[in-house]
Amino acid sequence: MLAALTYGGRELYLRFTHIYEYDARVTADIVTISSRADGWVVDMPVREGMRVEAGQVVAKIDDRAAKLRSDALKAQIEGVRAERTRLRAERRLVLNQADALAKTRTSTVQARDRAVAATKSDLDFAKNELERQWSLFERRVSNERALQVAQSAVEKLDSQLQQARAELDQALNSLEEAKVEQEKLVVIDAQIAALDHQVANLAAQMHQQNVDVEDRTIRSPIPAVIDRTFTLQGEYVQSGQRILLLHNPEEVWVEANIKETQVGRLKLGQMVVVSVDAYPNDRFVGKVTRIGSATTARFALLPTPNPSGNFTKITQRVPVKIDMVEMPKPLTPGMMVEVEIDVR
Repeated sequence: MLAALTYGGRELYLRFTHIYEYDARVTADIVTISSRADGWVVDMPVREGMRVEAGQVVAKIDDRAAKLRSDALKAQIEGVRAERTRLRAERRLVLNQADALAKTRTSTVQARDRAVAATKSDLDFAKNELERQWSLFERRVSNERALQVAQSAVEKLDSQLQQARAELDQALNSLEEAKVEQEKLVVIDAQIAALDHQVANLAAQMHQQNVDVEDRTIRSPIPAVIDRTFTLQGEYVQSGQRILLLHNPEEVWVEANIKETQVGRLKLGQMVVVSVDAYPNDRFVGKVTRIGSATTARFALLPTPNPSGNFTKITQRVPVKIDMVEMPKPLTPGMMVEVEIDVR
């Protein structure tokens, strides 16, 4: 009787100071690794239960065609860059030629202009001499021959002036043609700008193709253990098709569904003793890190409406996350455990 009373008193005390849940499970974030591209699986170096490091290759899809497309885009970029280099060299050549031609034509215009000015000055002098000879001829001081010589000089210089002006106009037109040659630089600059855009477009395509090449080598995003594989080497996979499942064995926790009538006694940080069915002789310790904001019924695939009006009250369950503090042995997602939450 004394033993029974002692045991009963202890159980009653524990019921007030602890919350027990026998239907709890170990869980973890299961990562689904899917194919990012279509192709044949050429290498599958991992197997179920195998540990892998973050960044380790877990599957490889045939990337030969993708690499060939990337090389073709690279060759196109090199060809466009070579054409751009040629146009830049041509631009420098045209610029130098245009500058030299403009300087030459400018010098010619200046020379023709000075020639016109000199011829005009000589013509003015000849006209004055002709007027003087006319005055002398009218006064019978000079003979007719001198008058004819003066008149012939005026006519000759007038012809030379017209020719000099024509040569000046021709030189000015040549100078305008030299300036037009410089307009070719604008056309070449437009061609170079178009090639720059073409190079940028091809570079973007090549970068996208390189990403496709990289996607064909599938790596583990985290240090993990392989839970299950769905494909074998030599099989053909499509984009989005899952290849394997994995999880980080160091980041597992216990999820317990606690009755809503007991949730009010829970607080974050409360210590939890976890009894693992697989390791009955080991002591696992955790702590409450999250109390669910909705009951498990809200996530059920099949809702439970009540159109008839008949009502039977059922105690709901709230999911509680328990992180492991002491884990002497590795836990596998899905293991059954019992939790004892100290609410004192």
